[in-house]
Amino acid sequence: MVVKVGFIKLGNLGTSQVIDLLLDEIAAREGIAVRVFGTGAKMGKDEAAETGCVKNWAPDFMVMISPNSSAPGPTAGRELWKGTPTIVVSDGPTKKDDRDKLEQAGFGYIILPVDPLIGAKREFLDCVEMSNFNTDALKVLAIGGAIRLVQTEIDKVIDQVAAGTKPLVLPKILAKPEKCVESAGFSNPYAKAKALAALHIATKVAELDFPACFVLKEVDQVATAAAAGHEAMRAAAGLADEAREMEKANDSVLRKPHAKDGRLLTKTKLLEKPQ
Repeated sequence: MVVKVGFIKLGNLGTSQVIDLLLDEIAAREGIAVRVFGTGAKMGKDEAAETGCVKNWAPDFMVMISPNSSAPGPTAGRELWKGTPTIVVSDGPTKKDDRDKLEQAGFGYIILPVDPLIGAKREFLDCVEMSNFNTDALKVLAIGGAIRLVQTEIDKVIDQVAAGTKPLVLPKILAKPEKCVESAGFSNPYAKAKALAALHIATKVAELDFPACFVLKEVDQVATAAAAGHEAMRAAAGLADEAREMEKANDSVLRKPHAKDGRLLTKTKLLEKPQ
């Protein structure tokens, strides 16, 4: 059988850039089909309402990714998809009571406080700055293990669909830095520490960018606060890069490509075949 996985992207997170690509990195996997509905940068109720057209494709389950899943748009989107197994991927909510509400409503979730808020103010942000920030964020998320964690959890649901499991058991994960870095598979403890530091810095970027986006009014304050957040993200990306270089120097980079049948293969030596 072919497992049909639908992705809805309301607005953008660092993870949004690749989430639909994680299941089939070389476009050779059999047994799955993927469709994506994206709404660009906007994530309002009108955009959420448009996602209903994906129902004509009859997905086996959905992955809905957005910043701030408690915002009106993502909330409206979940109402629309209540009848379909759906995994919410977002940077919040981080409070247990709010996550419990998602679970009680029947949704799975992967909450990524490590996926940082961008400094989205025109006094600071243009297309180049946005691209640089998302590049830095994705580097931290990938090297730090968050991306592999998301991929692994979605693969688990695919396996359940393929096996005919009902009801599906959806992930319920608050992906703090310590949990993410365990998915990265570091062999060098110093590399792991650098990646963990990068993830922790990423969680603090929002504390710098939030006032710039929603509180401060004066141009100099807005621009300085947003720039500070982006500099922190750049520093985190540098640490992540250093962590991977240490693993490369030891020839111990963990790689887990998909086989054609969807199984995850493993290798750590550059010149060996994945098994």
